[in-house]
Amino acid sequence: MHFLAIEIGGTKIQVCAGTADGAIVARARFAVDRAAGGEGIRAQIIGALPDLIAKWSPRAIGVGYGGPVDWRTGRIKCSHHIAGWNNFPLGDWLREGTSLPVFVENDANVAALGEAVHGAGRDANPVLWVNSGSGVGGGLVVDGHIYHGAVPGEIEIGHIRLERDGTIVEDRCSGWAVDRAIRAAVENDPQSVLAQLAAKSGPGARILPPAIAAGCPIADRILTDAMNELGFALSHAVQLLHPEVIVIGGGLSLIGEPLRARLAHALPRWVMDAFAPGPRIALAALGEDAVPVGALALCLASL
Repeated sequence: MHFLAIEIGGTKIQVCAGTADGAIVARARFAVDRAAGGEGIRAQIIGALPDLIAKWSPRAIGVGYGGPVDWRTGRIKCSHHIAGWNNFPLGDWLREGTSLPVFVENDANVAALGEAVHGAGRDANPVLWVNSGSGVGGGLVVDGHIYHGAVPGEIEIGHIRLERDGTIVEDRCSGWAVDRAIRAAVENDPQSVLAQLAAKSGPGARILPPAIAAGCPIADRILTDAMNELGFALSHAVQLLHPEVIVIGGGLSLIGEPLRARLAHALPRWVMDAFAPGPRIALAALGEDAVPVGALALCLASL
């Protein structure tokens, strides 16, 4: 049995075919053209579907969309990053174009399901997923099912306020926020190890691990500060939800163990004593496939 999985993010689009057990067998990947907006993304998707449908005869389509959605109808509420999505009936549009059942969820919810069923959250319950990429999203899986609050969303970790003035988690803990901190640090100290690495490969979160390994205190401070902020935000989720595991994914998670270890160190200081030491912190096992694998699991569960 095959399904189609579609990931609609702020920087990339993936249209995949896969099996009921979560294996991806074919993939088309596109970069998001922000200038083309939602209409351009839909043109990329609709162009990739015919060949995949003809070859794999899928039973349904699962979609992980990067923003608030009405999961019951498949209607998009809005996009925080790309114009042209407000109130768009994505589920109906795909059903009309393919004559297949379509199930639409927020991408973080879909990724949470993928990691809970096939990844780092397997055998844990509940599973809290946190995605740090172009934004910061979250999803919760309880007893193998996506938790839904009132439409159009829930588990918006990225929009938890860190300060009363309106500073939110995305402002300090997203991949873009870390990139901004790196650029500022390189400008302020052009002789640092971090600046030397940035000169070779460009500024970005990917240079933090080698800079930290080389003993760069600036790189260490940038990553530690970001994880302290994220740990503080996640402590509120722990008090409310008490997940057994928190799975960290998205582009920033590709930093790997240096990130996981700092977050695991930061979180317990804000967790109530009864919950100490708090949930296990795990890196996503599915990497950038968390959303498409989760969309395959969504199809199976929904059918």
